[in-house]
Amino acid sequence: MSAPAEEAKSAQVVDVGDDALHVLRRGSGEPLLVLHDELGYPGWMTWNQTLSDLRELWIPLQPGFGDTPRADWVMDYRDLASLYARWLRESGRGPVDAIGFSAGGYLAAEMAAADPSLFRRLVLVAPLGVRPAEGEILDFFALTLRTHVAATVARHEAPEFAEIYGGEMTPEQFERFEDARAESARIGWEPFMYSPSLPRRLEGAELPVLLVWGDGDLVAPRGCIRGYADALPRAQVAEIPGVGHRPEIEDPDAFLEAVTPFLGV
Repeated sequence: MSAPAEEAKSAQVVDVGDDALHVLRRGSGEPLLVLHDELGYPGWMTWNQTLSDLRELWIPLQPGFGDTPRADWVMDYRDLASLYARWLRESGRGPVDAIGFSAGGYLAAEMAAADPSLFRRLVLVAPLGVRPAEGEILDFFALTLRTHVAATVARHEAPEFAEIYGGEMTPEQFERFEDARAESARIGWEPFMYSPSLPRRLEGAELPVLLVWGDGDLVAPRGCIRGYADALPRAQVAEIPGVGHRPEIEDPDAFLEAVTPFLGV
């Protein structure tokens, strides 16, 4: 598995107006946009390698994450969606398939609400962004970094989880994670990691959506998935048993089994 810092060094820098995005591109075939979560891009994993044999993965590092400079005008996820939408339009490669994880799912949903034509198919993995009618989104910014990370999985023994987050963090790793949390807090603090209007704005998004959720998720409760399923007319749900907020890390085989037929790969 590649380290995030090593991957970032090989990323392409794309100008979007006055802003710049560092975008990792690996694989071959039609593009598959990958939107990382609120902790940032974790590195190249099993599921990435499998899908990259069939698709070219586009993995932008969000402003304020890694080597991508912060965009001060971006004040919430709706602003961030505008930046990414402009990048996709100017790339001339739409519509694309996309996978968004947690806060990356929130970002993808905001993009789809504003312009569904950006996407062909959309996978939202444990997405934030919708206020659950039942349960609460975990207030992970009130937790220490270690406690936050531990709360994202039900299977702490999963090999890739241990490889990425286990052991002692270097000062550089700790700073990278805390910078990511700080930027996520800046744009997602109030209301906490959701938009009250997003479900209503998604009602016109007539595109196929797969909602992937682990039944041990402590971060995004089942109510988040129900909220998205109610708002999106063509949504279907893939529930993965025995995993938490990060099914792609905890059970990559089950994750790929759910995602690959939907994406047609």
